[in-house]
Amino acid sequence: WWGLQRSYRDGEILEELIISDEEISLTRHQTNKPLCEWTCNFYWAKANLHEKQGPVPYYVTLKGSGREVEIGAFLSEEERRQLFRELFKELLKAR
Repeated sequence: WWGLQRSYRDGEILEELIISDEEISLTRHQTNKPLCEWTCNFYWAKANLHEKQGPVPYYVTLKGSGREVEIGAFLSEEERRQLFRELFKELLKAR
């Protein structure tokens, strides 16, 4: 039962990541919670992979503009690994 409830709650999370030439922004829409927004200059943004230190294995965060925000915590472990690889690759383009 807990697994089904968790699955339904995860389905209510929408993260929107926008990467442009100038900035990267993340917006999280979650039922019954305030809208969360984060924006950073693309050049200074950094993707981090926390293999065991986060609330889930292979926890992915974005850091910049004085904040570190989670992204994709609702994804499977393999999906979070893939997300990190793709983010890291995109952020390298700015340097």
